[in-house]
Amino acid sequence: MPDEKNLTAWGHLAELRNRLFRIVISLIITTFFSFIFAERLMAYLAQPIGGLDKLVSIEVTENVGVYMKVSLLSGVILAFPFILYQLLAFILPGLLPNERRWVLWAIPFATAFFLSGVAFAYFVMLPAALPFLISFTGIRTLPRPNNYFNFVTGLLFWIGICFETPLLVFILAKVRIVSASMLAKQWRIALVLIAVLAAVITPTPDPVNMGLLMLPLTILYLLSILFAAIARRPEKKPSKAPAVSKAP
Repeated sequence: MPDEKNLTAWGHLAELRNRLFRIVISLIITTFFSFIFAERLMAYLAQPIGGLDKLVSIEVTENVGVYMKVSLLSGVILAFPFILYQLLAFILPGLLPNERRWVLWAIPFATAFFLSGVAFAYFVMLPAALPFLISFTGIRTLPRPNNYFNFVTGLLFWIGICFETPLLVFILAKVRIVSASMLAKQWRIALVLIAVLAAVITPTPDPVNMGLLMLPLTILYLLSILFAAIARRPEKKPSKAPAVSKAP
């Protein structure tokens, strides 16, 4: 890793370019690897609607496009820890040694939070939302693969991103941008923002599905306050041994 103090503005740009280049290469590798099991992943993603047999394709290239999109989503998830490391490695030289330690610890936690969000969207949100959408007004619905997988992958991705909130707050608190007391005082504004965010992300307009998303987002906000308190907790300094007086 180059020395941050010796880098010029062009050196920073070159370092950023190298990091982005590695990210792109990792995405290419993981996406190509995802081609091996993309069809099985498509079948798994189609289970909430009853399987691939429930989808109807009306365009010649639609199935190929869907296959590529699912492979790309799988590639992003597989490369997520490496992508996060490259982004954090770019800012690590500008941090203090204790801050670098916390940032590196953030990588496995960020991956776990993201996968938790994806699991919540798949096992909770989709089974609740799809029956409502398909049976709305009683009109027979024949979902297209392109529309269905765009809907599913978008929901999985953005809810996974929302689940990163506690970790993001922890990092912001660690660099003294936010604090636990600040977040606790603004809980009313946070609830309004959570409601707006849930209304934007929720695929259905009914309050039940919106509440299904608001509940974990509210819990994540409370967890963010806890993470901010941990981040701002003063570190213990090593105690100095008392000086031994010598006898005259």
